[in-house]
Amino acid sequence: MTSIQGTDVDVRTEDGVADAYFVHPDGPGPYPGVLLYQDAFGLRPHLRSMADRLAGEGYAVLVPNVFYRHGRTPVFDLPAFIDPEARPEIWQAIGPVMQALTPELAVRDADAYLRRLEEDPLVTDGPVAVTGYCMGARLALYTAGAHAGRVAAMAGFHGGRLATDAPDSPHLVADRVTAEVYFGHADADASMPPEQQRRLEEALTAAGVRHRCEVYPGAHHGYTQADTSAYDKDGDERHWAALLDLLARTF
Repeated sequence: MTSIQGTDVDVRTEDGVADAYFVHPDGPGPYPGVLLYQDAFGLRPHLRSMADRLAGEGYAVLVPNVFYRHGRTPVFDLPAFIDPEARPEIWQAIGPVMQALTPELAVRDADAYLRRLEEDPLVTDGPVAVTGYCMGARLALYTAGAHAGRVAAMAGFHGGRLATDAPDSPHLVADRVTAEVYFGHADADASMPPEQQRRLEEALTAAGVRHRCEVYPGAHHGYTQADTSAYDKDGDERHWAALLDLLARTF
């Protein structure tokens, strides 16, 4: 692990300004770029620590507040340790904000986030990687499909509703994806049941996407998030190994 330097930045989008966290190794660079999409709880210290770990491995990482239309970080008043079962009102606040971020808006924002990486002298020229968690896995897949030439690798962990019957289901962009793709599904995840896992895998296979989809035994939705009650140490460590392996093959 190398020393790192992180800072808060603003990213101008078509609809306003998204606050974000940008972190990179402490040196002149340039470094391979990674766009990291948040889970539903948003840009907070734990997400920054995840980005810091990636930066320590040699990457320049951008973590945008994808809920910027509803305010700057912190968008929600969250406890240091998040347990939605103990505080169900958390979802009452988050749910409408999540639903307001439509696929169309997400794809439009992704253009701005990718451009921010492309224009930064600390980021190497060429395609970047995208990784996402929970709802961020959907955003990552939408991004890989809509901006194929700009995304070389895409990873999603404990994503939900990735292959539904909806006309805008994320799996329907598979035929536009050129990146190598990895998904780490939570075993105990009602939002991504086996039938959706199969549908996603079938879509990626039919589209000829180089991919791997794995199920993490015993892991719950949110298993990488150490500041939540869903955290699973074994699943988290497996996620890091898979993500770093994907990035090493890409750059």
